[in-house]
Amino acid sequence: MMWFLFMVMGTVLAQEAALTPARQFEDERLRQLLNVRRIYIEKLTGENAEQIRDMLMTSLQHAKLFIVTENAERADAMLKGSAEDLIYTDTFQASDGVNARGAFSVNNPASSRNSSRRGVYAGASVGDNESTRTAERKHEAMASLRLVNRDGDLIWSATQESQGAKFRGAAADVADKITRKLQEDYELARKRPAVKSPVMAAQPK
Repeated sequence: MMWFLFMVMGTVLAQEAALTPARQFEDERLRQLLNVRRIYIEKLTGENAEQIRDMLMTSLQHAKLFIVTENAERADAMLKGSAEDLIYTDTFQASDGVNARGAFSVNNPASSRNSSRRGVYAGASVGDNESTRTAERKHEAMASLRLVNRDGDLIWSATQESQGAKFRGAAADVADKITRKLQEDYELARKRPAVKSPVMAAQPK
């Protein structure tokens, strides 16, 4: 029985040891996220990306999670990436058709060799084709962003898409989704027992 318990404990310890490097890497990433106080949003690449950048600055400022600065020298981390704000027309075309044809014929055999052939022939044809074409104007926005610290290390990333919300356009909705995702991950890091920022660790017990 004892050998079995030792074997189980050895297996558990081996699994924990195997996961240690990944856990340490994740803890370090979350620790760096907790240390971020000021964010600078770099110029984003993509069509109409500048509009999404402005909305992202407003959304992050209202969240009061970080200080949004326009001075890159003072930032703890830079938010960079790509974004698109597209307005386009989606066209759909369909064609329905109904066609019917018929034929009928009757031939009477000749009563004698000298009589002519007699026949009755009937034919019918019906055709109906209908084509439908619709065009719908759509608005779609997308953003793929990453948060990089001053050493160039990637500490956070997210990709969000939107076709608009009830009270927001697509660009504003994408900016809010990015902000909410960053808030969620920050709160996850803050609540994780193994992750402590240097400020928290320095506090006297």
